[in-house]
Amino acid sequence: MIPLRRYAQLLQQVKNRIISARISAARQINSELIHLYWDIGRVIVEKQAIEGWGDAVVEKLATDLCRDLPDPRGYSQSNLWRMRKLYTAYSTPEFLAQLVPEMGPTTTALEQTQRQLVEELLAPVPWGHHVEILNKVKNPAARAYYLRATHQLGWSRKILLNQIKASSYERSLSANKSHNFATSLPERLAQQAEETLKNSYNLDFLGVMPEMRERELEARLVERLRDFMLELGYGFCFIGKQHRIVLGESEYFVDLLFYHRFLKALVAVELKLGAFEPEFAGKMDFYLNVLNERERAKDDNPSIGIILCAEKDAIVVEFSLKTKTNPIGVAEYELITNLPRELAGKLPSGRQLREVLLEQNHEQATSPRQSPRAESTLHTRRRLMKASRIRKRRSVGPQLSMKAGRDEGERGADIEHTRTAPKGVGNRRRR
Repeated sequence: MIPLRRYAQLLQQVKNRIISARISAARQINSELIHLYWDIGRVIVEKQAIEGWGDAVVEKLATDLCRDLPDPRGYSQSNLWRMRKLYTAYSTPEFLAQLVPEMGPTTTALEQTQRQLVEELLAPVPWGHHVEILNKVKNPAARAYYLRATHQLGWSRKILLNQIKASSYERSLSANKSHNFATSLPERLAQQAEETLKNSYNLDFLGVMPEMRERELEARLVERLRDFMLELGYGFCFIGKQHRIVLGESEYFVDLLFYHRFLKALVAVELKLGAFEPEFAGKMDFYLNVLNERERAKDDNPSIGIILCAEKDAIVVEFSLKTKTNPIGVAEYELITNLPRELAGKLPSGRQLREVLLEQNHEQATSPRQSPRAESTLHTRRRLMKASRIRKRRSVGPQLSMKAGRDEGERGADIEHTRTAPKGVGNRRRR
């Protein structure tokens, strides 16, 4: 009799092998498909350039391929144009420079770089992802970024579209990044850490939330951990929330603790609901000192801290990090990037809010303090409500005017009808 436990292990082993083989076969098929599409696009471009053929060659080629091939799927006229675009977009020197910045201008170097490009960057990415990137992204550097991220992170097509919509590439650029990596890490590691840090993080996936505490924000991020780690970037491994560290008789808690596989370093993340304050850097520096002393492995790099706050002042951050020896980065987060459609037109504009606040500050400065704090808050709310009503009236005003115009026209038509109607009809209307 076959032991059930050993048979279950055998069954799982065989199933894993089958799944692995299917994934490998799918990747190989996709790789061959991208190579094929690249060659078709290249041949079309070269023939048009050498022979002087126009766009009609693409239409004729598609018609003949669909007629002669037993399975013509994938060779429509629109897809042939996409193949041509694949080649023209990714064979330009501007795009190839993203792959090999030190590439020389020689023909041999260009051909070698193109082969490397197709093999390492294009072939691992599914064709549907290529179509989305080519249609929605124009910057060569941004295209290279999304291709690498798709390959390394295993983005689905839906996740890719969300990342493009959230301007993931633009937020990954070094401009407006606040950190001290250059002075606290070796040059090679500092560059890698700088590439890992974004200048802002889009937490739009949490939805519109009412006023909350930092622990509540932390809990929501852990609930949506998969989305949060995708936003953080490739290589982050979650260790835990409210990670407890003990020093003497005291204990402290790091909001979120990660390990980065490629930086080989612990990454502590602190969440702050308000604007950045200098004391945040001091607290993070303290946490990193304890992590380096108590929890860092011997072959690990120095621990890194990331402070996520609602907003930051670059000058305040610079002076706060100037004397810190541990690598610390400060970034903003966005809970919602666009106002929901159902709220559009129902909230005061930024200008109206500023006017209300300026009016309140003026009244407080010119009048003696007679009312308590709660009354001042009530006045502010009333002014905001008033601004909202004004905005609403302005939005519905033209509609009311049009309705009033129609009513006036109808009344005028009734009067005219009464004047011109026969005597009997007019009398009946008046009765």
